[in-house]
Amino acid sequence: MSPKVLITDNINPSAVGILEGVCDVTYEKSISHEALLEAIADFDALMIRSATTVSADVLRRGSQLKIIGRAGVGIDNVDLPAATQQGIIVVNSPEGNTVAASEHTIGMIFALARHIAEADAGMKDGHWNRSALVGVELFGKTLGVIGLGKIGSRVAKVCSAIGMKVNVYDPFLSQALADELGVTPVPLETIWVASDYITIHAPKTRETAHLLNDKTLAQCKAGVRIVNCARGGIIDEAALAAAVAAGHVAGVAIDVFEHEPPSPDNPLLKLGHKAILTPHLGASTEEAQVNVAIDVAEQIRDFFAFGYARNAVNIPMLRKEVLDPVKHYMPMAEALGSLVRQLSDGAITHIEITAKGSVTQHDTAPLTLAALKGILAPVREGVNYVNAPLIAQEMAIEVKESSVKQAESYTNLLVVTLTTDKRTYRVSGTLIADSIYRIVEVDGYPTALEPSRHILFAPHHDRPGMVAKAATVLGENGINISALQVARKGVAGGESVMIFNLDMPLTEKVLAEICSQEGIYDAAYIRL
Repeated sequence: MSPKVLITDNINPSAVGILEGVCDVTYEKSISHEALLEAIADFDALMIRSATTVSADVLRRGSQLKIIGRAGVGIDNVDLPAATQQGIIVVNSPEGNTVAASEHTIGMIFALARHIAEADAGMKDGHWNRSALVGVELFGKTLGVIGLGKIGSRVAKVCSAIGMKVNVYDPFLSQALADELGVTPVPLETIWVASDYITIHAPKTRETAHLLNDKTLAQCKAGVRIVNCARGGIIDEAALAAAVAAGHVAGVAIDVFEHEPPSPDNPLLKLGHKAILTPHLGASTEEAQVNVAIDVAEQIRDFFAFGYARNAVNIPMLRKEVLDPVKHYMPMAEALGSLVRQLSDGAITHIEITAKGSVTQHDTAPLTLAALKGILAPVREGVNYVNAPLIAQEMAIEVKESSVKQAESYTNLLVVTLTTDKRTYRVSGTLIADSIYRIVEVDGYPTALEPSRHILFAPHHDRPGMVAKAATVLGENGINISALQVARKGVAGGESVMIFNLDMPLTEKVLAEICSQEGIYDAAYIRL
């Protein structure tokens, strides 16, 4: 029998034509969550946009599901961990709406500069307010770009071409790529103080949530104009509205909101002509809708016809005979990559993945992909096992694989070494049973760390009472410790580190309080 595919949301009909030759297609432009729960058990594949939420309940009911396709870049509406646990592949279209989103951003910048929305509304109300609508030229102004992926790069190129000075903050940006694009890498602090316009092109992560807040907005140049067509939640909307109302921010153009649609009492809706607001239209062009529909439909078709999907975001679609011998190492490789990147500082220049011991009997290419994904995913949206090497190449990162037959004190060992423009960092792990591993070295400290969702690393001077200082801060803030170990380099009295496994996230406030304790330095919260 042909695989059965359910298409929901208002996806371009071109997807149906692509799938019909291989699959039995049901197309529902609109479906309630309750109806989806009832229907999903009959389908082998599901294709969605943003209106359909694929929760853990849906996945549990979808006992036949093998693949989910999201026609777009974001996968916030899919429970990815639950899908992975059930062996369901999730694919997306990370590049189908690149042109649309970048052009919408550029349009917002121009509209802000020339009061286009206000002028249009005034004309339709019968007003001819030329003197009240004097704009500003973009030529010679400074644009601050936060995040230089494909969309940010297109925006930077266009704005540079019209004579703007383009400064960029991106932790992954190499000087070689900056020179190629004609942009200037700067610290985030320079974005705030030097920009006439700020545009955001970063994913929403714990590092970027409310990146623009009352403190960072206060650092901005008076009269700055701010554009966000990336992800809701990167801006503290109440703080931004207050800065606009106070006159510190001259205008905003916002396409994405922390909660969509925004509630009627959202303060941005009350700013009048100083805010240009659009209902998440960044990807809403005829061409983009066709592109993402075709892309994802072809992936679902190819999965059933040939057994692979090129943009799998959770499971690497490699040949079974290559993947099976090392599949239990994959979670460790990805976690090591994520850990070393979150510990590091600066722009990445080199990455080396070294396999040692028994694992070298197999092809370790999947482990390199997993480590790369772990390194790139914390700050770059849309990273998966297929595109991670391409993204590393675009960022001028040198990636090296090596192997050693002996693994010192272990039967197997995976070492991930990351070099930035600041210094080199190294982490190591060993597999002790199927998919069960321990992190045995962190940046020179010998450990026996059982990974957990929330980890606190607290380097400190090796002297009595240091554990009590950190534990007291955690306890006073209601954060439970599930495990603790202390490791040191060399002799007593030198460099040491406390590693806490925590039962809940660590806020920036609590982390700052821990860092303020005498003798503790460079503490870091890691989320695996």
